[in-house]
Amino acid sequence: MANKKSFPGPIPILMMVIVLAAIATWLMPAGQYNKMHLQDNHFILATDSSEISLPATQKTLDSLGVQIQLEKFESGDIRKPVSIPNTYTHQKRNPQGFIAILEAPIKGIYDSMDIILFILIIGGFMFVFNTTGAMMKGVTWLSQNMSGREPLLIAILTIIFSFLAGSYGMAEEALVFYPILVPLFLAAGYDLLVPLAIIFGGTSLGCISSFTNPFSVIIASNAAGINWMDGLVQRLILWALLTAILVWYILKYAKKIKDNPSASLVRKIDGSVLPPYNVDIDAHAPAEKLTMKTRLLLFIYLGTFLAMVGGVVFLKWWTTEMSALFLASSILIAIIGRIREKDFTREFIKGAESLLSVAFIVGVARGVTIVLNEGQISDSILYFASNMLQGVQPAFFILLILVFYIVFSLFIQSSSGMAVLTMPIIGALAILVQLPGREIVNAYMYGMCLMSFLAPTGLVLPSLAMVNVSFKTWLKFIMPLLAILTIICMLALIIGIHL
Repeated sequence: MANKKSFPGPIPILMMVIVLAAIATWLMPAGQYNKMHLQDNHFILATDSSEISLPATQKTLDSLGVQIQLEKFESGDIRKPVSIPNTYTHQKRNPQGFIAILEAPIKGIYDSMDIILFILIIGGFMFVFNTTGAMMKGVTWLSQNMSGREPLLIAILTIIFSFLAGSYGMAEEALVFYPILVPLFLAAGYDLLVPLAIIFGGTSLGCISSFTNPFSVIIASNAAGINWMDGLVQRLILWALLTAILVWYILKYAKKIKDNPSASLVRKIDGSVLPPYNVDIDAHAPAEKLTMKTRLLLFIYLGTFLAMVGGVVFLKWWTTEMSALFLASSILIAIIGRIREKDFTREFIKGAESLLSVAFIVGVARGVTIVLNEGQISDSILYFASNMLQGVQPAFFILLILVFYIVFSLFIQSSSGMAVLTMPIIGALAILVQLPGREIVNAYMYGMCLMSFLAPTGLVLPSLAMVNVSFKTWLKFIMPLLAILTIICMLALIIGIHL
């Protein structure tokens, strides 16, 4: 029997994109825009031959045709040099060859080192925290103490998983909760779709409007050259709305099958199936108790993310300060959890190692931009794309970007890789066509995470395996909700471009 071919992973796909980018430097005309950035209370205007210092005033921006408010530069919302409209000039070609292709991912890793270190430290923080068992104890305590009040438990757990996804990007870690929650909901008279919808549905939905997720909103905003705090309030409002809709949807289905077990989609499509682990609940097992230490650890975990937001808002933190915060929290957790120095070091390194592939994806994806920049065709792509989009309504354009990310997320389910790969071009294009950069970031997150409910390259298949439910059953259950979520995301984008 022939081996089943698997779809290439993110890094091979990105290396293929680097090769295609290098080929494009041989085929496309080279060129560049004049660019400007804020430095020491002055604008620096860079052309292909000189740099000019200009007053940092709104009049300067208006005279250059840059449709951005001065405070966006002063507040740090715009972090990268901005292309000046109508200044594109052709340049001598600089095609990228075999050596450039090999060097591109290495240069990309150098260029993304601050984000890469931030990712690795977050991995260490998560593993050190998980070593304490506080998260598992918290969920177990909640499920045991809510027995008999399952509708309320459904609502609370769905909100928790959605929050964890929106705050730090919980994904694979959620798989460990199936053996805890599946027996509980089966014993309460529900089917396997209910815990699946809570855990996988909650984490997938939470990432749609990520508010502090370093693997999506922070990396994407950084790659687009904008402040990730821009649009935070809107994302929080959307997160609350979408989470409420998911809770309503699960509760509606749960009540239907509780009243009429024959209405279960699992029973109708898959028959009498059980997950691949024991689902018998020991009624005599002692209830989990939350000690003061566990409560304190959970408080530190939540407080770390709140402190990160506060630091960025009030103290102008960026990756260095945020990385230091997570490192400090890791040490504090180790002290409170009485984790020995050798165990702390081992777990922290294991956590960093668990996200090493994500870090490499960020670096390799950045290599695509480096090839395009050194081949001097990044601005050419912007120039021809902006000419094609002349006269296109902003609402139509932002929805096209959403569709673009929905389609391409079938192939790349790495949120960080997709962000670094596409944001430098699409983010710059958004400025040229006078769209808020935050809405481009939002379109990327909405598109990727809507597709994460279905993409076979993501976590849907491992999650289905945890409950032994077929993909057909999941589709039947989730498609009506996905249609509602897509419409809301489209409306949010259209409203967002007018704010």
